[in-house]
Amino acid sequence: MMKNADPTMLRQFVYSKRDFVTDLCQNSGNSPQRASPPSKFDTSIQAGWTERMEKGLFRYHLGDLQTRILPGPREYVAQLNIQRGIERRKPQEIMSIQQEFSDKQFNFNKINPGEIIFELIKDREADKALHDNGQLHQPCRMVVLVNVSPLEFGHCLFVPDPLSCFPQILTRSAVQVGIETVFLSSDPGFRVGFNSLGALASVNHLHLHGYYLNHKLKIESMPAKPLVPEKAFYRLLEFPAGFLFYTESEDVEEVARAICAVTDFLVDGNVAHNLFLTRGCQPWNSKQNEKDHCSGNGVRIIVWPRKSCFGAKEESAFNVALCELAGHLTFKNKKDYELTTENDVVDIIQRCLLTDSEFLRLEHQLICHLKDL
Repeated sequence: MMKNADPTMLRQFVYSKRDFVTDLCQNSGNSPQRASPPSKFDTSIQAGWTERMEKGLFRYHLGDLQTRILPGPREYVAQLNIQRGIERRKPQEIMSIQQEFSDKQFNFNKINPGEIIFELIKDREADKALHDNGQLHQPCRMVVLVNVSPLEFGHCLFVPDPLSCFPQILTRSAVQVGIETVFLSSDPGFRVGFNSLGALASVNHLHLHGYYLNHKLKIESMPAKPLVPEKAFYRLLEFPAGFLFYTESEDVEEVARAICAVTDFLVDGNVAHNLFLTRGCQPWNSKQNEKDHCSGNGVRIIVWPRKSCFGAKEESAFNVALCELAGHLTFKNKKDYELTTENDVVDIIQRCLLTDSEFLRLEHQLICHLKDL
C-alpha cells in the first residue's frame, strides 16, 4: 500500500525554471520526432519506467506498437494495443462530474510502492515564485508513477499529493505542474493530458497522464481564433471543436490560472472535458503563415468540452478521451485498426462532442467569465 510507504524515502526529482527546455530542436516530417538529447527529466522518467517494465510490474509487456497514419488530411496516428483493452483494470463507475472521492474505490494510495518513479518537487527558492498575496507559492507535492496498463512508451501518472485524496477535478497547481513537465522535456513527443469525470476518467483520484509518442500531431499547429488573447485564450478553427491556451515558459503561472478558471467553470456547469498538453506553434489563423509562428518552443493546452459519458465505457473501434481528441488513436482489435477510415474516426468523435449551438453558447459564457477575472 502506498499509504504505508515512508514519503521521506521516495526518490526526489527537484527542478526549477532553469531546467526548462526553451530552445527545442525538431526533425521535419511526421516521424521520427526526437532530435534533441534527452533532458534530465526524460532520462529519469524513461529509465524508471523501463526498469519497472523489466521487473514485471506492469499488467502486460509493451513492445513496439504496430502504428499507421490513416490516409487523409488529418493524419490520425493509429496504434494497435490489444493487451490494454484486455488487461487494464476495470474502470470505476462514475455517475457525476462532481463525484466525491471514495476510499472504498481503487485509488493511488493502494498501489504497489514499486510503481512510484519519483516525487516531483519544484525548487521554490531557486525560482522565487511569489503567490498573489506576496508569499512564496507552495507547489503541490506531485508523485510520478507508472501506468501499469500503458498505452505508449513512458506512460506515467502524475498524482498531486496522493494522501490528500483529491477527486478528479483539476487544481491550478496540478495544471501548472502539468505544463512545467512539458517544458522539462526536450522531446517534442512528450505529451500530458487529463480526462475529467464523465470524459472517460477511470479513477476518481486526481491524476494527469504523461507519455511519449514519436509522431507529430495536427493539434500542434492547428490555426486558432483569438477569444480573450490577454488571457491566452483561443478557439481552434479545425475539427474537433475546442479551446486553446498557449504559453511560453515565463507565463506558465498566469496561463495555468486562466485554464483552471475555465475548467472550474465547466465543472460548476457539469460539462465533461478533456485536456491535452503538447509542444506546439503560437496561435495563428488561416490568413497568417504558420511557419512564422511555429518554433515549437511553447506549450499548447487544448480543452475540449464534450457530452458526458457515464457508466460503462462505450464499445466502439476506440474510446474517445484525451489522446483520441488530439489525433492519437488506440485500437483494441486488429480489424478495427486495419479498416477504420478517417471519416469513421470523425463520425465517432463527433458523437462525443457538444452540438455547434451548445459549443457557441459555452464559448460566449467563457469569454465573459475570463474578461471578468
